[in-house]
Amino acid sequence: MELLAATAETLRVPAAVDLAAIVVGALTGGLLAAREGFAVSGVLLLAVSGGLGGGLIRDVLLADGPPVALTNPAYLPTVAVTAAVTFYFSGWLSRLTGLLVVLDALTLGFFTVIGAQKAQLAQLPSASVVFIGTLTAVGGAVIRDVLLAQRADIVQPGPYNAVAALLGASALAVLAGPLALPPLPVAVLVIVLVAGLRVLSVWRGWEAPVAVDLPQRARSRLLLRRPGRQRRRRP
Repeated sequence: MELLAATAETLRVPAAVDLAAIVVGALTGGLLAAREGFAVSGVLLLAVSGGLGGGLIRDVLLADGPPVALTNPAYLPTVAVTAAVTFYFSGWLSRLTGLLVVLDALTLGFFTVIGAQKAQLAQLPSASVVFIGTLTAVGGAVIRDVLLAQRADIVQPGPYNAVAALLGASALAVLAGPLALPPLPVAVLVIVLVAGLRVLSVWRGWEAPVAVDLPQRARSRLLLRRPGRQRRRRP
């Protein structure tokens, strides 16, 4: 029991870091709502989904008491203040595109680590750790896109989002699980990995892979390798 408590203390993300990730997530959702011309209730709703959506889904699945978003007195007020900032300063904030991309990438990494570590504290198997970590990172974006009545961004070709979170959660599950490396260095490594993949994919234009018909691709390559047939000349 003492060992579990010590592990929990080691894995605990600093409150300031957690709040910073929530602010950036709420900022992204609020800016999208402002860009779409939503009313103040819409801006607030999308800010809540962007900042707290993934954590709410995670805590409901883990069934470990009321969600942290409801028990922590700082979370909802922080999202409300962020929503107010996006409501009144959306035009100015939209100009900070490069900074927002970097902050969004770091938030993806933080949420991945927070979700995966909470799953580890619940003593879930590695596959569940990967699932919870990825879901925490992208769950808020899925809720946001549903509220916007559009196809979820994570299922479309484009810069790495869910793919980066999936790779990061998988790395954490292996490094902090079977390899039993110290939690803090693993967390920093995973955050850098996820954020780096996200930023590089936006910068370099990398896109998540789409479904491939391997038999058709193999047939096409075989046809290309065959010597060209000479056309028969008409007499």
